[in-house]
Amino acid sequence: MARSSGKERGARPLDIPARPGRGTHGSRRRPAPHGEGPGPLIPSPGSAAGASADIFDVIVLGAGASGLACAAEAARRGLRVLLLERGPRPGRKLAVSGGGRANFSNRSVTPEDYLCPSGPQFLRPALKALPPEAVLQRMRDRGLPVEERDHGRLFLTVPALRLVRALEADCAGAGCRLVCGAEARAVQREGGGFAVECGDGVWRARALVLALGSPAFPQAGGTQAGWRMAASLRHTLSPARPALVPLRLPEAAPLGAALRGLAGISLNCRLTLPDAADGTRRSFEDDLLFTHTGLSGPLILGASLFWRDGHDLVLDLLPGENVEALLDGGGGRTPRGILRGLLPQRLVDAVLPPALASRKAAELSRGGRREIASALQALTLRPMGTEGLARAEACSGGVDTAEVDARTMESRLVPHLHIVGELLDVTGRLGGYNLHWAWASGLAAGRAVLAGTSFTGCKTASPKMAR
Repeated sequence: MARSSGKERGARPLDIPARPGRGTHGSRRRPAPHGEGPGPLIPSPGSAAGASADIFDVIVLGAGASGLACAAEAARRGLRVLLLERGPRPGRKLAVSGGGRANFSNRSVTPEDYLCPSGPQFLRPALKALPPEAVLQRMRDRGLPVEERDHGRLFLTVPALRLVRALEADCAGAGCRLVCGAEARAVQREGGGFAVECGDGVWRARALVLALGSPAFPQAGGTQAGWRMAASLRHTLSPARPALVPLRLPEAAPLGAALRGLAGISLNCRLTLPDAADGTRRSFEDDLLFTHTGLSGPLILGASLFWRDGHDLVLDLLPGENVEALLDGGGGRTPRGILRGLLPQRLVDAVLPPALASRKAAELSRGGRREIASALQALTLRPMGTEGLARAEACSGGVDTAEVDARTMESRLVPHLHIVGELLDVTGRLGGYNLHWAWASGLAAGRAVLAGTSFTGCKTASPKMAR
């Protein structure tokens, strides 16, 4: 019998009730329209024509996961914060992440789970300040039920939109002003601060946070805007490269057409990259999905981060099985008949050497048995490329982290400029690592922005005045 995909394998609810004596968002929670959580903080104006001569302490560009976390944290410190989002609503990518259930973190998060040209040392301060248990506690505080799935992946058991609404409420309760439909066209240094051209107006602030994400997943709002904005502020950026993305197989290559004909088959496999992007040999075990154009599923999405054009990957379709021993005991049965109890018949027929598939197992030479075992457990393929940024869940590339302070996410080139989230050249493995980085980097910037500087009126300003 063919193996099941096991996508929900190992899922178990986590017992994390909300803290007693508090509402989901504490005493500042706003009424929820139509029972769906808080609505937009202010009506979306469709443009930034309402920009005024007011000078904010901080402008955060981008209301994704990192931007929302940063804005709320900065506002809690008494700073007057403006959060600008080019889309019609905040958190669009977050709302559809994890199949709509937000794989918001992982039970184990280490710097080695990320690909970063500066090395793991850049990630250590932010990740140390926000361990996975702290992220779970934030979900407890918001009353959001979660479950742990295989490989330590932490998901909500309710729609991810609930988390987006909770983050909006955090911003509202802290006094942050959110404006949607406000696309920043340019940023200028102005005196000791920043002027953001947006629509027909200009917003000004003493500090600026770029949380503009990446061009991955444009259906949910991914654009190159962050790359352009950071470059205009003198930062060095690596080109955007699709990550966590399906791989395409060449139809003309050996096995290419046969494997493309297996669309829809899913099974647990082990994949090895003999020469991964970080120069090491990496192995992964997870669910593989054959598609009309190549390979997908969690196994491929996770490995794609470390795969590079022109490099091979090696598949073990029966991890943990001793194929030669199975054939040794096969007697008068054929390899095709023996293996169809372990793998889908179409897959067996696609990969078995034709000259050996229908021979009796007892008639096979030792070399023939090794050849069959290799075809199943050392299936070497060379993808022709990825499905591109349109199909990617994330992307590598972005702002050179050597130009950013690892503790505060502040630019080393431009004072009071902070850069967070996917705009930095930091990309996590599949399994909640990228959202965890969004929270960690956003909170690091929110805690540090304008720290130690003097500002007037903002620490005592009421939330109504800030909004």
